[in-house]
Order: sequence, then C-alpha cells, then structure tokens
Amino acid sequence: MASNTPALQDDEIFALMKFRRQVADVLKPEHDDYYLLRWLRARSWNPEAAEKMLRESMKFRERWNADEIDKWPTPQILIDLAPHGVSGFDREGSPIIIIPFAGFDIWGLLHTVSRADIVRMTLQALERYMKLAYEQSQKMNNNNCRQFVVIFDMENFNLKQYVWRPASEVVISLIKMYEANYPEILKCCYIINAPKVFAFAYNMVKKFLGEYTIDKIKIYKSDQNKWLPAILDRCPASQIPKYFGGSQTDDDGNPKCEKKLCWGGKVPKSMYTSKEDSFNNNLTFTETEIKKGGKLKLVFDCEDSGCFLKWEFRTFDHDIKFGIKCVNKKTQENEIEVPLKRVASHQVDESGFITCQPGCTYSVLFDNSYSYFKTKKIRYSVLMTTPLSEIEQTASAITVTEEAAEATED
Repeated sequence: MASNTPALQDDEIFALMKFRRQVADVLKPEHDDYYLLRWLRARSWNPEAAEKMLRESMKFRERWNADEIDKWPTPQILIDLAPHGVSGFDREGSPIIIIPFAGFDIWGLLHTVSRADIVRMTLQALERYMKLAYEQSQKMNNNNCRQFVVIFDMENFNLKQYVWRPASEVVISLIKMYEANYPEILKCCYIINAPKVFAFAYNMVKKFLGEYTIDKIKIYKSDQNKWLPAILDRCPASQIPKYFGGSQTDDDGNPKCEKKLCWGGKVPKSMYTSKEDSFNNNLTFTETEIKKGGKLKLVFDCEDSGCFLKWEFRTFDHDIKFGIKCVNKKTQENEIEVPLKRVASHQVDESGFITCQPGCTYSVLFDNSYSYFKTKKIRYSVLMTTPLSEIEQTASAITVTEEAAEATED
C-alpha cells in the first residue's frame, strides 16, 4: 500500500484478512488493501456486511457495464449542459470537483434524454474521477489522493424542479447508486451558497446517505467569509476558480474557468423530445389496460450469454409500479434485478436495461394492485436482445393474465 495509509488496529487487520478471503473469487489485480478498506469502513468493519455490499456492487457494475462505461457515447446535450468538472487538486493531491448545481436543468434533461442516460453519465463521470484520483495516488505515492474534494455551489438553487416527482426520483436513485457502489471516496464536501429552501431538500435526501458520508458534508450559507477559509485551508487558491475566491482563471482571464468546468444551463425547449417522438420507431409497442387491483407480467427465458433485457414504456394519466425479478432455473435462487416501486411514467417516459445471465428466467411486472379505483392504460416495449446482433431480436414473452400474475408473483 502507498504511504499515508492510517495504521490499522489488530481487529481491523483481522477483519481485512477475513474480508479478502471471503471475496477472493471476485477480486481483480487492482483491488488492493486500500480498495477493500473502503467497503469495510462503509460497513463498520463487519466483513460479512462488507462482502454483501461488494458482491451487490459487482452485479451492479456488470449490469451497467461500468468497466467500459467510458466507451459509452455520451449524448451531446449532457456534455454541454450537465454541470461538473475538476478545477485542480487539494494540498494532498486529491481531485477538486466543482458542481454548479443551479445549472442542472433536470426538467429539461429529462425531457431530452432518458433516466438511464443520466445514470450512465453519472457513472461515466465517477469512473473518470476515480481513474484520475488513482493516477494521482501513484504519482504522489499517497493513497489520500484516491478521495475527492467536492464543492457544490447552490447559488440560485430552484427547489421547484425537484418537487417534480421524476426529478426527485432521479436524484435519489443517483444518491443511492453512489452510496451503494462508491463508498469512502469522499474526502470532504462543501455545500456553499445554500439558500433556506435547501434545508428542506437536504432533509429529504439525507436519509439515503450513510453516516460516513454525512459526517464529511459541510453546509454554508451565502457568506463567502465563512466557507472560503474552510476551502482554502484544504485547497490552494491556485486550484480554486477566482469566481469562488481562489486565484485560478482560464488563459483568457475567465474567473469561472469554463474551459475546465461545465456550468450547465437551460435545455432549449426546441430540443425536448415529445411523448409521441420519444419511442424508438424500430421497436414494437403494445398498448393495453391494467385493471384496478390487477397486474401484468411478462416472462423471458435467457439461454445465451451476452443478452440484455430492455424496456421502454409510459402510462397515461397515472403512475404504475414496475419491477424485475430473476430466477435461476437450476438452483431456483431469486434475485431482485429492479426493485418493485411506483414510477411516474405518466410524466416522463421510463426506459432502461439490465444484463441477463444464461439459464435464468426474468419476470417483468407492471403492478396496479395498489390502485382500487383506477384502471391504468400503458404503452410498452419489453424485449430481450443480444449485443452480437445488429438487429434487436425480440424474445418470445409470455403474457400472464392479471389473475395468474397475482398467483405466480412469488
């Protein structure tokens, strides 16, 4: 391990050795002790809990192809208008990530790209930052570089966007994704220029954050005399944009350092994708109604490796519960691939995909059992495809009746 790694107590060394043995079958050469310690610290040094967390994260990474996410062609609108960037490095060499959050037009982006695209963009950014941090640690021989300093600028923060359910769902899902798959990469987070309404928003998301994350978050109102000294105590002024009180500018003197940082902005309404145009014309869609108290279940068998289960749907006027379960046909082991929950598919189109394993049966459930009074109209395309083919091939889905779905759900 590199220098500046805190000495471990005897019980911590024992927990590390036990944890390494338990997960040896999934470790890669680059998974050193520092990597393992992240998961142990996130689970209070409990090797069993850390193992569960790591194995679930490995499945998540496989599902989203995280190891090759850098090859994903990011939609240009996200490159241009998703606010974030690295301004420099703190005194130990850790990357300083700045996010001008008010420039995150979540309403506009969700009317232009899919939720899955925003997840992939976030994954892509995290993986790039992780790679940069690792390179820094090798250059400086200091593992402390493998954590980030993050500055969220909440100036002009607009709560109205996040009261919109699809927006709040995306933000919460990103927070949960981060907590479950990137433990202990945060060194310190400064939330600056926070208006009064931010306290309401923070209380909403705080319950999805682990204590090890909450303890590293410092929140400041719009008083630069309070937050700037705290930031400069950790970060050289030369690594902080002049706009935020540092001395860094672009070579043309721009104090916002817009050549390094994307500040985001409003998505032009001309780029919005209408409901009618948002569905891929090459896909086959089915329209049906799910009666009040009823369910619709689609079943797919995966026989070959390299298959994906993809979905895209919307409901009319009302939301619906959606989830996916996997059953290993040999062992009968059950796995929840997509937790069953209500989605606001009447407000924004719902789409996504998962990687499938051969020898497994996948059950896709649209659940309206919670609604006693409203029949839901839905338009959907759910298919299994193989990446080796240029043409999407629809697997033969068995549509189970509402009554049968209720009886076979378990």
